[in-house]
Amino acid sequence: MPYSKLDRDLLDVKKLSERKNKVVIERDHVPVTQAPKNLSEEAWTRIRATADRIRLAREGRRPVMLTFGAHTIKNGMSPTLIALMEKGWVTHLATNGAGIIHDWEFAFQGKSSEDVKANVEQGQFGIWEETGFFINLALIVGAYEGLGYGESVGKMISCEGLTVPDVQELCEEASRLLTTDPDRSAAAIDLAGIIRKYDLKAGFLQIPHPFKKYSAQAFAYEKGIPFTGHPMIGHDIIYTHPANHGAALGRVALNDFLSFAESVSRLENGVYLSVGSAVMSPMIFEKSLSMARNIEIRRGRSIDHHYMLIVDLAKSDWDWQNAGEPPMDHPAYYLRYCKTFSRMGGEMHYLTADNRDFLLGLYQQLKQD
Repeated sequence: MPYSKLDRDLLDVKKLSERKNKVVIERDHVPVTQAPKNLSEEAWTRIRATADRIRLAREGRRPVMLTFGAHTIKNGMSPTLIALMEKGWVTHLATNGAGIIHDWEFAFQGKSSEDVKANVEQGQFGIWEETGFFINLALIVGAYEGLGYGESVGKMISCEGLTVPDVQELCEEASRLLTTDPDRSAAAIDLAGIIRKYDLKAGFLQIPHPFKKYSAQAFAYEKGIPFTGHPMIGHDIIYTHPANHGAALGRVALNDFLSFAESVSRLENGVYLSVGSAVMSPMIFEKSLSMARNIEIRRGRSIDHHYMLIVDLAKSDWDWQNAGEPPMDHPAYYLRYCKTFSRMGGEMHYLTADNRDFLLGLYQQLKQD
């Protein structure tokens, strides 16, 4: 017998406008001209070396991938992310589910970041109508359209709305495709179910995003640059909303994982930057690189000359590039993300730095050309 489940339809879902937010994007965003505050000379040496590797990679038309945790968005770094894309220095961006949400909330209402402790005490943390409904709807529509996780949300922000198909036409399409394209058939059924549940009208559902100039995922969508989202079930506040749909989320997230892996497959002589992502970035990278190498080895090629820079606040005095993996009795062994990337071949370096200082320093170093 299946386990019993919590009924999300019983939740008191409040309007997002009722929530107090700690970050206001127009006030708190970081201009690309701001000087980094806390970079040592050692850090600047590594940043200059990284900028040189990025230049070489782009001259050779190789990827430069930038993977980051949600704090990069919450810290107001979208102008720098956009500038790195605009100048052609970064060819693929990836973040977790929270990064997607912060970027969307900034674009939609100009503010984000609630008081977790206070709202959990009141049984209200993460239970907000617009964030839950619009992001989940974008993912369900995106799954039907064959899009990825970040692409679905980026499109909604850029277009300031979503196209809702006619429910009867969706059902007819689902029936027609049942034997020839069962995955699209299922996606059509999922979308039809949500349309009926919320009594949505066919046509364009307008969703204004007055602050979309701060959205890195909208900019990436408009420029055709992959901005992939890599969520984990239950990790993000959109799972609290009754519109959340696991099958649709799985489809868009899988599309993004495979897009990420495709970029990794071209990483020979390319650059991979992992900024403030202790779990998501190393976990998806190791699986992607293994798959990519599997295919490349069969083709008589390799992925051995990739450059990886891992940036986080935790201090590490271990020489990851030259000393190999630390022994189990050394504290550095349990710096999981460094340990993972040190196993990935290529050239790997670790830098202790705040994401704001690092990204500003990197962009300003690259901009000197």
